[in-house]
Amino acid sequence: MSRSTMFKNYDELDFTDDFMFGKIMEDKELCREVLECLLQKPVGELTEVQTQREFKYVSDGKPIRLDVYNEGSDKRVYDAEMQNLNHKSIESLQLPKRSRFYQSSIDVDYMDKTAEYSTLPESNVMFICTFDPFQKDLYKYTFKERCEEDSSLYLNDGTSKIFYNCTYKGEDIPKNLRELYDYIEGKQANNDLTQKINDAVNKARKNEKWRSEFMKERIILQDARAEGREEGREEGREEGRVEGIAEGGDIRDAERIEAMLRRGKTVKQIVDFCGYTYEQVKEVENSLLKTSV
Repeated sequence: MSRSTMFKNYDELDFTDDFMFGKIMEDKELCREVLECLLQKPVGELTEVQTQREFKYVSDGKPIRLDVYNEGSDKRVYDAEMQNLNHKSIESLQLPKRSRFYQSSIDVDYMDKTAEYSTLPESNVMFICTFDPFQKDLYKYTFKERCEEDSSLYLNDGTSKIFYNCTYKGEDIPKNLRELYDYIEGKQANNDLTQKINDAVNKARKNEKWRSEFMKERIILQDARAEGREEGREEGREEGRVEGIAEGGDIRDAERIEAMLRRGKTVKQIVDFCGYTYEQVKEVENSLLKTSV
């Protein structure tokens, strides 16, 4: 399990780190191979691969950012997210609610383009977890809409949410997926796909443009965090907008998070780079949204 990205130098980043994962998956062919390994079926040619894809719908709303957003030639959509704990609790990551929000954002984006329900694509929202997200010791957890009164009846709305447990040690798992899990867990590359990923990571570490991009983003977030520390945010305390945060946070944490949000940083960036939990950042963001109405 990797350390929090905020404590890593660029040369230390690996495939499980959010920034590196996005860069590696920009390669359409390699991205296709990873998706086919995860889904255990062909996905066809990827006509579009966007990393760190942002969705924003209102002028003062905060965008969400998807790690790797793909469209296939078969018009299916694949959103792949690499998820580390980074010293946070599983509950604080709010993965079920996040998967719901990501799915709805994809759908709204398509409806904005066509306004026809029939054009909504089949879609897979996938979380590649370096931990067991539901602690049931399954190698993956697939969720689809199903009727409670008749379990044989599915809604067939074309959506699925899949959570991969890379810590799984059982034998009832496809060989190539086992090897991908092992690589994500820190073992050496031992098949064609993981060797390609490893080679891509080593090449990426030498990419000075990406290095500069990573450092710039980290510095911006660190500066915003320091700015939030120094700003009194007395007004916020008086209005009770940020009256402490869940998971043991205090008013200073709220001030720092608020400063970063006001400077345009996304919830995901703040969680990945600054070590706060998703729940902490969302609480402050919701407080800000309420005061802007």
